[in-house]
Amino acid sequence: MAEVVQQRIENRIPELEQLERVGLFSKKEVKSMLKRATALEYKLHRLIITKVDFIAYIQYEINVLELIKKRRSRIGYQFKREEIEFSIISRINNIFRRATTKWKEDVQLWLSHIAFCKKWNTKGQLSKVFSSMLAIHPEKPALWIMAAKSELEDRNSSESARHLFLRALRFHPESKKVYQEYFRMELLHAEKLRKQQKELEQAEIDVGEYEFSPEIMSGKLAEVVYRDATGKIQGADFILSLLTIAAIFNFTKELQDTIIQDLQSKYPDDSLTWDFMAKRELEVTVGEEIQSAKGRASDMARREDRCCQVYEDGLNSLNTEAMWACFVSFCLERFRRKTNVQELKEKRQERLLAAFQRAHDSSLLKEDFYKNWLQVLLSSGDSEQTAAVAMAATQRYRQSVDVWCLALQTMVHLGSGATGKLFQDALTHVNPKLSLPLWQLQLEWSMTSQSAEETEALFQRGLLSVVPAVSMEIKEKYLEWSYRSGGYKKARKTFTSLHESRPFSKAFFTRMIQMEKDQETPKMSNLRDFYERALREFGSTDDDLWLEYIREELGPSGQPENCGKIHWRAMKLLEGESVERFTAQYTLLQTGHI
Repeated sequence: MAEVVQQRIENRIPELEQLERVGLFSKKEVKSMLKRATALEYKLHRLIITKVDFIAYIQYEINVLELIKKRRSRIGYQFKREEIEFSIISRINNIFRRATTKWKEDVQLWLSHIAFCKKWNTKGQLSKVFSSMLAIHPEKPALWIMAAKSELEDRNSSESARHLFLRALRFHPESKKVYQEYFRMELLHAEKLRKQQKELEQAEIDVGEYEFSPEIMSGKLAEVVYRDATGKIQGADFILSLLTIAAIFNFTKELQDTIIQDLQSKYPDDSLTWDFMAKRELEVTVGEEIQSAKGRASDMARREDRCCQVYEDGLNSLNTEAMWACFVSFCLERFRRKTNVQELKEKRQERLLAAFQRAHDSSLLKEDFYKNWLQVLLSSGDSEQTAAVAMAATQRYRQSVDVWCLALQTMVHLGSGATGKLFQDALTHVNPKLSLPLWQLQLEWSMTSQSAEETEALFQRGLLSVVPAVSMEIKEKYLEWSYRSGGYKKARKTFTSLHESRPFSKAFFTRMIQMEKDQETPKMSNLRDFYERALREFGSTDDDLWLEYIREELGPSGQPENCGKIHWRAMKLLEGESVERFTAQYTLLQTGHI
């Protein structure tokens, strides 16, 4: 082992001598570097080596490179790079290779090596790293794509990138992402060739026998990729993703037309096809550009009408929930667009409300669309229709908590007299385990709209819930309401009546403690009682509660001599990590640090 380490250290001597000779490092710094490098090398030759040792060595060498770069910039010396930096970079690459050989499965280690090669511009090494990584991890499409992009962007080699994509497709013949990026690469290659040809023509340079292939420059290779991809992967969404990529390039009109024709012929019964074809109508321009705001609004209204007509055709042939969702989503998106032209705004609202109604009549309106429908109706001021829609939503989705909450909020907003009964219907149909939002909403409504007797009766009903989350929430709100409506005495009475009715939340006790503290002359005996009751419930897990109790005894109204007993009880009852946290915090409290 010592001989190998010594050999590696001796291999460093030429570069260290150069660093000292050219004035980048002092003699003392070179000795320090030599000592540090020796220690790091020995770590890599121990019987048991860890990944951390390799990473530490690599990081040290990278730090040296960064320091050399800064010092070169400071003194203006840019020579002897081959003897200094190239040697260090080669050594780092070697350490990375040793690490990735030992921990082949660690993708992050491979990616760190790749990032290093890119930063320090070692393009030849970069291809080797990718090749080794892909030989071990061929099952990861993202790595194939990364390697191909590197060949295209870092090495400017379309041929190598194409070769990598073809190899990737052998392992992942149905990977959408691989096909999408391969398709994009061929279009980028075509665009690059077109730019090169244009630049040569502008410079009037004779390229001799070399000719740019018009087929490649028009995107024929990309079309081949498209044909292969769509032959293996089905779905309108995939074709549309390729169409989106093709639309980025300004020379792909024929290719886009081909894709659109395939989309219409292969997937006429897919809502995505109709949605795309409808939205295309927004981009169609007729005549010259209109200058006035009113003229532009009229033109936009006509375009939107054409879109709706395509949607109508789609709905006639494809009356599905997905198709209605596309249509309603389009109308909703156009309605939300800002415009200063009142006629266009009103037309969009009218169109949207009609779409909502028709989708509802067809029983094909999604649950989340009811929220938008009600919001639009509320803004229009049509209370009767709003209430009808709210009720219809609950009939359609009887077990949905969100729909019931939405309908109830709407009815509360409208001030409906049937709100109380509607709350009872909601609690009847919804799973009790999910009913907490309904209870919260009903309590808020009752506290603002009903009498104190009715509200208290509601709290009493809520206390009977077998769902712990509901019961605990009811207790907290009951205590708070009692304090607001009847003051401290009523809150104390409520607390006393509930303190044995488990389960409890910590907030139930801490709120009562805070109420006592808010009094003009808080009683320490009451605080002790509240803390003791809280600790009976949470004393084995809540170290903060014990500390708060101790702080109270250390306060002006407390008895500091009780702190020792409280500490002893806490150490006896607390479990697990709570003991360590309590001990640390108690020590800080005693020393005055908290």
